[in-house]
Amino acid sequence: MIAMQWRLAALTSVCNTVGDVLNTAGMKREPEVEKLDLKALTAMLSRIVRNPLVMGGVASLTAGFFAMVSLLSIANVSFSVPATAISFVLETLLAKYILKEDVGFRRWVAASLVACGVVLLQW
Repeated sequence: MIAMQWRLAALTSVCNTVGDVLNTAGMKREPEVEKLDLKALTAMLSRIVRNPLVMGGVASLTAGFFAMVSLLSIANVSFSVPATAISFVLETLLAKYILKEDVGFRRWVAASLVACGVVLLQW
């Protein structure tokens, strides 16, 4: 049962990470909203729904949600939420190397501390 908990935690983390990165990459390709009128918002929504990166991100986040629900059905929330926090580390890595974002020293330290916390769950 413990192995299944860790598998579901890993699946949740990976799906959420991939979903966040795909959504970010997709939205960076969309033009900035200039006005907040109904026509501009409808046009933006239309473009987003046709953006394959955003739709892939939504599908991945949906899979992550169902993996988390499955995890919560067999594990305590005190295990489930911290165990899936490793996604912060994964997102930091992908932000740096896939999205080419500037990730400073403080963010690396914060991601490392989260990773240490997830490792502590092992005991």
